[in-house]
Amino acid sequence: MSQKLYCIASFQPKEGSEEALFRVLQSLEPDSLREEGCIQYRVTRHIENTFAQGESYPIVFHEIWENVTAFETHCQRRDIVDFFERHCIDDEGLVAAYNVTAYRDEW
Repeated sequence: MSQKLYCIASFQPKEGSEEALFRVLQSLEPDSLREEGCIQYRVTRHIENTFAQGESYPIVFHEIWENVTAFETHCQRRDIVDFFERHCIDDEGLVAAYNVTAYRDEW
């Protein structure tokens, strides 16, 4: 049975902050990719496509972790906690809204 955890973390930047937020999120990639248990950690931007017309926040992280423990360890890393405190919780941050969800490919 697979123990992988799939995370989708999506972000709605404040008006005029999309480029700055994307750069900040990109800066989290290198260290996260080196973490034990990280299989994939990639920030992406929404694009228009006639075959994918759903709604989404414009910036989305696609993450795959070997297991729940690896994901939870990542979430407690100082720079990840600092990002959420500085940009998602603080009124002066770059993020207007965000949504972080976790998934499994088996029960």
